[in-house]
Amino acid sequence: MKRVLGIMAASALALAVVTGCSSSDDNTSDGNTSDASTTSNASDSVSGTLTVFAAASLKNSFTELGKEFESENPGSTVTFSFAGSSDLIAQITQGAPADVFASADAANMTKATDASVVDGTPSDFASNTLTIVVPPGNPKGITSFADLTKAGTQLVICAPQVPCGAATKKVEDSTGETLAPVSEESSVTDVLNKVTSGQADAGIVYVTDAKSAGDKVESIDFPEAVAVVNLYQIAVLKDSTNSTAAAKFVDLVKSPKGLAVLGSAGFAAP
Repeated sequence: MKRVLGIMAASALALAVVTGCSSSDDNTSDGNTSDASTTSNASDSVSGTLTVFAAASLKNSFTELGKEFESENPGSTVTFSFAGSSDLIAQITQGAPADVFASADAANMTKATDASVVDGTPSDFASNTLTIVVPPGNPKGITSFADLTKAGTQLVICAPQVPCGAATKKVEDSTGETLAPVSEESSVTDVLNKVTSGQADAGIVYVTDAKSAGDKVESIDFPEAVAVVNLYQIAVLKDSTNSTAAAKFVDLVKSPKGLAVLGSAGFAAP
């Protein structure tokens, strides 16, 4: 099953792109249009600085979409803060200035809405699934989730308050296995870095992170991950100082163009 989930995820989001292109009222549940023409119409262009707080796993995709946004809106500048979703929402609720929040799970977005920092209704825009990553050659011979409990295995996972950590805990509970990680990281990219730098024998990350690492890691897909899918949500923040640009960036993320970028990174449809 190696890499199968990643391939299925990309295929699912690719299908969503096709569907989005054929529908005239796609993604309008929150009152924002996701028609690609909205973000490409010069007469509707916006300017100014836009600050986006986004889950660490979105770094590559959102960086690309940020450049696209700036290209479509001359005079605009998109800045990002990428970190674990729980860290980001803590910063936002403590007053950190931001225009858009993109969470790697619904739980942290719910914290945002409960704290009354979200303007309108959050939108689902992608989903992601866990996989195991190991160094090239898989020196510990890991082939399953249960193998992560083998004595002497240096395992790194996300902390439980982080979406990838919460998902990992659900897999633990469903399988009855008890992991004994040597460290719990505050973001999924930190877990990946521990493996690619040789500081860990294995890590649990998203399929998108494994794909972004290329040949620096090998991915070991496990069937239990199918039942634990993280739903990504995005919203404009109430204290945004550039709400028009913020709404337009959300539209871009949900547009066929945005879905294509996310799909190429391995994200699946929400």
